[in-house]
Amino acid sequence: MSLLTVGLNHNTAALSIREAVAFPADQFASALDDFLRLPQIREGAILSTCNRTELYAVIDDAIAVADDAGLRQWLADKRGLDIDALHDCFYIHHDREVVRHSLRVASGLDSMILGEPQILGQMKDAYRSAQAARGAGTLLTRLFDHSFTVAKTVRSQTEIGANPVSVAYAGVSLARQIFTDVSQSCAMMIGAGETIELTARYLSEIGVSRMIFANRSLDRAQQLATRYRGYAISLADISAHLAEADMLIASTAAPGYMVHTRDIKTALRARRRKPMFALDLAVPRDIEPSATRLEDLYLYSVDDLQSVIDDNKRSRAVAAERADAIIDDRIDEYLEWVDSRQATATIRAMRDAAECRRAEALDIARRRLARGEDPDAVMERLARTLTNKLMHEPSATLRKAVGARQQRLLGPARELFGLAEEDTRAAISNDQDTPKQ
Repeated sequence: MSLLTVGLNHNTAALSIREAVAFPADQFASALDDFLRLPQIREGAILSTCNRTELYAVIDDAIAVADDAGLRQWLADKRGLDIDALHDCFYIHHDREVVRHSLRVASGLDSMILGEPQILGQMKDAYRSAQAARGAGTLLTRLFDHSFTVAKTVRSQTEIGANPVSVAYAGVSLARQIFTDVSQSCAMMIGAGETIELTARYLSEIGVSRMIFANRSLDRAQQLATRYRGYAISLADISAHLAEADMLIASTAAPGYMVHTRDIKTALRARRRKPMFALDLAVPRDIEPSATRLEDLYLYSVDDLQSVIDDNKRSRAVAAERADAIIDDRIDEYLEWVDSRQATATIRAMRDAAECRRAEALDIARRRLARGEDPDAVMERLARTLTNKLMHEPSATLRKAVGARQQRLLGPARELFGLAEEDTRAAISNDQDTPKQ
């Protein structure tokens, strides 16, 4: 079996492509089920976030030769996209590089904001979904568990997570550059997931005095409103309250736009040209992109946070180097475990074959004893027969091998049978001293 990862992320694909490829929440389960039904998939999982969509798979070794095992085409077809338009956006990893990639993603080293912690939770969600769909077998279960363990080690042994860093944090940092005093500002938050909760926490910490939470589930919006001393509204009421928002931050998993250009235009007119800061952290986007043409609106998407992200990368460069060194040291742990499973299977097969030969020789010996043959002679014959049967295949293989191949086999053969160099030399000497008949 071989490991394979096919995906695209913020480094390889523009936001417009990422949002087209990402699986909406209401389609994720059926997509995963369809993915696991592919004949080449033995185990599988899908990781789909605002910044990456990745397919993790265990496939037969024979299929691994086919580069991506048809997974790029499956993803393009599933999302109704032209494979040629996506060709340069994909990356493909096999075996060892899959392990490295998984460890780096879980540790936040492959994120848009270096070291951000949210991706670890998203990977855990992807793993739980794969488990529920019976797609996470022995190899993927071990891979994800190992990734989570290493990510914990990276965070405890480096400064990669010393400061709060996430897309939400970067967005709030950008807002602080635009609003010198946020104490009298009102923020409207659309959505109620982890990103919105993080953003609300950061806004509260910098002193934003008023927050409005809009969500499909009013109960969830009310929970956040209670925690941050704001108030909750339904999605249908967004346009009615939009003029109150100095900051508009959206992050939902819903298809289609939550806020349209016409709504913002009306709100800006009611605000009498008082500027509005808008941050769309959703993929696909929640705020209609054409709104960026409106005067007095400062609209940013996740890709516009690059300057904040670059500052973050510079400050964490040393920590990232240390984190990568930890990951390099831990890759082999997983691969050695995989090798040990293969060794266990081989040992089991060897023992099964030896047991069959033992049973055959013992059956013959019992029949000879039943015929009244001399027990000592029967035991001697039994021991000789077993020795011959067990040694026949390795001896024949060594004899048939010639030249360099034979030399390559001799060392492992001595190691397998526990033979020291002096044992081999003694056997050669005895063979030379034996007179020819």
